[in-house]
Amino acid sequence: MTLESELELYRQRITTDSYPMSISEIANLYRDGEMDIHPEFQRIFRWSGAQRTKLIESVLLGIPLPSIFVAQNEEGVWDVVDGVQRLSTIFQFMGILRNDQGELVEPFVCETAPFLTSLEGVAYEPFEGASNSLTRAQQLDFKRSRVDVKIIKRESDNRAKYDLFQRLNSYGSIATPQELRNCLLVSLSRSHFDWLQDLASSSDFENVLSLPERLLKEQYHLELALRFIALRLLPEERISSIGNIGEFLSAEILSLVEKGYAELRAEKDAFDACFKTLNEALGGDAMRKLNPVTGRTEGAFSSTAFEVLALGLGHYAPGRDFEADEVQDARVRLWNDPAFSPGHATGQRADQRMKRTIPYGRQLFSV
Repeated sequence: MTLESELELYRQRITTDSYPMSISEIANLYRDGEMDIHPEFQRIFRWSGAQRTKLIESVLLGIPLPSIFVAQNEEGVWDVVDGVQRLSTIFQFMGILRNDQGELVEPFVCETAPFLTSLEGVAYEPFEGASNSLTRAQQLDFKRSRVDVKIIKRESDNRAKYDLFQRLNSYGSIATPQELRNCLLVSLSRSHFDWLQDLASSSDFENVLSLPERLLKEQYHLELALRFIALRLLPEERISSIGNIGEFLSAEILSLVEKGYAELRAEKDAFDACFKTLNEALGGDAMRKLNPVTGRTEGAFSSTAFEVLALGLGHYAPGRDFEADEVQDARVRLWNDPAFSPGHATGQRADQRMKRTIPYGRQLFSV
């Protein structure tokens, strides 16, 4: 294809509009449920008090804010793609921000500002947690400040929304790649995000992983659930060409959104069967390395154990039942294999490691 033909093709996939709106107009859209800033993102896109104060100061000083990007969903509601924290800060300052339970969040009170030193302790309206508040004239100036809103119309396909979300947020303040995927999944389909969360909340899954609190907060368990879904049945020729695992998993979000009820039910059945079997056979030691000399498990979560044992067993779930001693024997065989002795994966990228581990796991459970 020529550059011109590619431009014509991809421009047809992305239908956009753009116009400036006052903060008052944007706030009214939010109040009326016509704009979704996804309160579940607020933990992820968390700014410090100093960052939020700078934003409020910028609005009051008339400093132009970066554009807000929204995607129009099937009901016509605007999903915020880029600008969640800016809008959350503005709405919290105005006292209209609600959390994911629909409850009003306590209004934000400004801290020390770089230029407006008198802004410290100031709220939008008087309340007992603030030492001062904006005057009526200052409130009107604040509400009349304008923000450029760029809209991806609902005629655009999910791939276009995915690409835009990736490009806008890949250098943002998100803590981990999986948190970015979570935001993307919510933006594309809240029901599929809820399904993935429910899957990763399985007690068998949680016990088998035995992840530290830090990794749970970083949503690593959701990444592992997504890896299981994306990789357990992936043809071996595709495993060898995965490339960057992060980019692969992000692209798999689109595949997940396209799954219907029957497919999701089948994935859940396989997931539940696999981790129930692993939990009954190995418990919380399942994903730790087994020292072939001492017979004891050691270390923290092992990606090799997950790729061999969980994905290997999951490849045959839920159609085959495995006895506990079969699973225990498979783990012993794994860690006694010289190819998987301590240090075998040092320096290997995930995609290079998985070329060996995933086929090995399938073979291990095939007999």
